[in-house]
Amino acid sequence: MSMTRRGFLRDSSVVVAGMPLLFGAAGALGEVPASERVRVGLIGCGGMGRGDLATFFMNPETECPVICDVDDAMLEGTVKLVEERRGRAPETVKDFRRVIEREDVDVLLVATPDHWHALPTIYGCQAGKDVYVEKPLAPTIQEGRAMVRAMQRHNRVVQMGTQWRSGKQFKDAVEIIQSGHLGKIRVVRAWAYLDWLNDIGNPEDCDPPEGVDYDMWLGPTPKRPFNPNRFHFNFRWFWDYAGGLMTDWGVHLLNVCLWAMGPETPRRVSSSGGMHALRDNRETPDTQITVYDFPDYSLIYEHSVGIRHGPNGKEHGMSFTGSEGTLTIDDSGWWVEPEPSRKSIEAYRAEASSDPRPAHVRNFLDCVKTREQPVEHLELGHFVSTVAHLGNLAFRTASEIHWDAETETAKDNPAANALVRANYRAPWVLPYAEG
Repeated sequence: MSMTRRGFLRDSSVVVAGMPLLFGAAGALGEVPASERVRVGLIGCGGMGRGDLATFFMNPETECPVICDVDDAMLEGTVKLVEERRGRAPETVKDFRRVIEREDVDVLLVATPDHWHALPTIYGCQAGKDVYVEKPLAPTIQEGRAMVRAMQRHNRVVQMGTQWRSGKQFKDAVEIIQSGHLGKIRVVRAWAYLDWLNDIGNPEDCDPPEGVDYDMWLGPTPKRPFNPNRFHFNFRWFWDYAGGLMTDWGVHLLNVCLWAMGPETPRRVSSSGGMHALRDNRETPDTQITVYDFPDYSLIYEHSVGIRHGPNGKEHGMSFTGSEGTLTIDDSGWWVEPEPSRKSIEAYRAEASSDPRPAHVRNFLDCVKTREQPVEHLELGHFVSTVAHLGNLAFRTASEIHWDAETETAKDNPAANALVRANYRAPWVLPYAEG
């Protein structure tokens, strides 16, 4: 069974310790020709960054000469990881531009908070680096499009870190759905009911921790006093930096749904929800239901925190209901349940076999060498991220979104279109913001 996302996010030290230590203190680099090595510069040394880097280190050709974070505490923990896996300490910097300008870096691993995904990726493409960037692409649709333009204009290989795209169980399930075995699919559901996310309280604003470059952490976002809840893991729950569970878990779930159902854009999107359970100072909803109206089917996404029993009694998952039966999939595998009145198919269950994250990283590294596009290339990552963003646009504006995919604008909806665009704080400027 694959590693759960709950465990990955709650305790990154457990994840790193749990990764197979495939190499000795000096690693296997001495056995890999210099021409075959891939030198990774890590930008963002929190839980996702350390977990991703540990996965990169499962491949013997990878090394890491430099790491970057605005927090000394995050740097310290990641130095230890690199020393354990490769036998030498990386250099440490707090400004990501110092990583990009180095000639001994081939690949950027961008695992920052969401509001810092766009600029390192774009600058990296401009500097001739390939990029593995965590999902979602960015807090706004405009930033995602700018990242795509940078990738295209500089002919770079860029992979979004939605690892389910590389999971065999998901691929097999998608093939069943697309085969017509379930009949005409009319309803698709995706959900995340996460009892391990609870109230984070209402701490007062205060000084940032010692060793943190807080102005650099804010970057292009508005200047605000430091608050512990707006930092590190909990940044996800504030609109300045991210899109809540809709873009955190929703991108993973919607990615599989759209993979199975095809690349059509929804005709209209509506969303409801709010802070129905928690009383902390987060801004994004603890409960949200979004309905996507596609030409040939309806897709319902929902999340809630502090409770576990989602549809079909599962914490999270996706289901595809057709005229002949329903296929449901989650981290544990997938299963088919026939319609009671139909006799054309039989019940079936397939168990998951492995964590898809190593295969996702391996696919990226292979594409760095072949110059082919990876399985979750940036255009695809932007499309999936955009669909998630549309749910938030509908929620935040309390309106129905009618999306024009050609112009990437909401029809007759100035409030939604204002949220489509990035509003960077000086001196930061978004390259490729316009075509």
